[in-house]
Amino acid sequence: MTDTITTTSRLWDLANPTRFLRLVAAVQPWLIGLTTILFAVGLYMTFFVAPADYQQGETVRIMYIHVPSAWLAMFCYVAMAISSIGSLVWRHPLADVSVKAAAPIGATFTFLALATGSLWGKPMWGTWWVWDARLTSFLILFIMYLGLIALQRTIEDPTRGARAVAILTLVGAINIPIIKFSVDWWNTLHQPASVLKIGGPSIHPSLLWPLLVMALAFTALFVTLHLAAMRNEIVRRRIRTLRMMAASGEDR
Repeated sequence: MTDTITTTSRLWDLANPTRFLRLVAAVQPWLIGLTTILFAVGLYMTFFVAPADYQQGETVRIMYIHVPSAWLAMFCYVAMAISSIGSLVWRHPLADVSVKAAAPIGATFTFLALATGSLWGKPMWGTWWVWDARLTSFLILFIMYLGLIALQRTIEDPTRGARAVAILTLVGAINIPIIKFSVDWWNTLHQPASVLKIGGPSIHPSLLWPLLVMALAFTALFVTLHLAAMRNEIVRRRIRTLRMMAASGEDR
């Protein structure tokens, strides 16, 4: 029990923005290095190790960008939903900062997944876009990201906007399981899960390993960008507070 309390206390200490900034400064060079290495290995495996698919040919290589982007688009939103709970329930000092920092990153991953999906769909399906369940729900995810970014920028005071953004984020989280299970619930052109499925992956190891390495690279990239964006947001809010204090002093 004592160990649990001690661990919780240490984790809560990181809620202090100053301690958090020190942590980011310490780990960010390592994260950048790890991300660079993973991308170098992943891209090498993608273009020089992984074979062409017997049906899709060389276009299968789009998978190594499309699938990790789609995974990270959903993962980012789940992370935002968890941070929103921390903001609403525990008033965690960095929870709203995390949500605001993650939204543009998640929107970028979602756009990249939609764009590469269209490029992959044209030679496979004969069309750039179809209004099936998976693609439509993913487009809704992109719109949700844009809506959250717009709401964050509309309300200048971050404290007042935190609650509204957190509630909207949690409402939008309903879309995540719809995206995940849409290929099982409805008829769709999109293929069912071939990696994260009961019974193990159905994809051949020669294609699976490059995909997993690229997924790790994208995850490391997300963590690196997210921490950097949180650092910038903390600094921006501190500057805003100092300016307001200075303006208040001048009025007196």
